[in-house]
Amino acid sequence: MSVVLVFNPASASASSSSSPTGYGSLQSGPSLLPPPPPPPLPSSSCYYSMYGHVERLAEEIKKGAASVEGVEAKLWQVSETLPDEVLAKMNAPPKGDAPVITPNELAEADGLIFGFPTRFGMMAAQFKAFLDSTGGLWKTQQLAGKPAGIFYSTGSQGGGQETTALTAITQLVHHGMIFVPIGYTFGAGMFEMEKVKGGSPYGAGTFAGDGSRQPSELELEQAFYQGKYIAGIAKKLKGSA
Repeated sequence: MSVVLVFNPASASASSSSSPTGYGSLQSGPSLLPPPPPPPLPSSSCYYSMYGHVERLAEEIKKGAASVEGVEAKLWQVSETLPDEVLAKMNAPPKGDAPVITPNELAEADGLIFGFPTRFGMMAAQFKAFLDSTGGLWKTQQLAGKPAGIFYSTGSQGGGQETTALTAITQLVHHGMIFVPIGYTFGAGMFEMEKVKGGSPYGAGTFAGDGSRQPSELELEQAFYQGKYIAGIAKKLKGSA
């Protein structure tokens, strides 16, 4: 499964001439009426899902992003590259209802979070195929300067909880994006030793095992935190621009 979480803060203010309230037409002096509230800062989560593990994390990341005042979250998904007959043999469940994202919609975002399962310590081919289609954005550097995070799912504890994120950073670098890890800001949850827990300073994560294991409560809490954390940073960067 692959996920992209896109934060899309709107501009900080609108010109008075385009104000839908007509406040800008008052020419006799400062208006005594309060200005209209700013529009919500749109955010989107886009995912490719095969078995649902990264999708589950994405749902929590979306909730975390939406918990930041002024941020509106939305889910997207990346196109599947495998034919239906292959997916059926792999016992993959039906796809979710989220719309499929296009590369140009990445350019409209002010922050992103990418999520995917690991394949031999790297992102799944479906997500790489999507990134390979962003050459036009790379040529014009339309993603440069945008904060971006990463989260993931692996089959085992040695399956790439760190290398999957580490190898994915190259994609951000070539686009000029700013990688935003969560570090150890999640607190005590980063040091859990009694229970199996995915994730790392790079970002939230989970262990899928043979597919039957689902993200734990602690893993979901970390995903919520990551959404909130990166949404907050995207909002700060947008406000200081």
